[in-house]
Amino acid sequence: MSHVIASLVVTPLGTDTPSVSKYVAHVLDVLDKHGLKYQLTPMCTIIEGEEEAIFQAILDIKRQMFDMGLKRVVYTLKVDERTDKQLTMDGKLESVNKYRGDVR
Repeated sequence: MSHVIASLVVTPLGTDTPSVSKYVAHVLDVLDKHGLKYQLTPMCTIIEGEEEAIFQAILDIKRQMFDMGLKRVVYTLKVDERTDKQLTMDGKLESVNKYRGDVR
């Protein structure tokens, strides 16, 4: 199995309001059910975990969105995977911060 970091954007289309907060909350609920580590940002959700678990969660998110009555959903997924070392969200941030002289 491969440990990866993924960036996920779920864009529901044809909703009654321009706000998507309730849909994002449901995405986070699914990630919690799968026990995945994630970080919500203003523009996407960063997910860390085993590749299979992340992809299974995305399938469950898709089902959840359609179960909520949506007719169309656009997903944007980026996956960062390395074979030379294990990736973590914290490790990526630490790597950048050391070049800035800012160890957090």
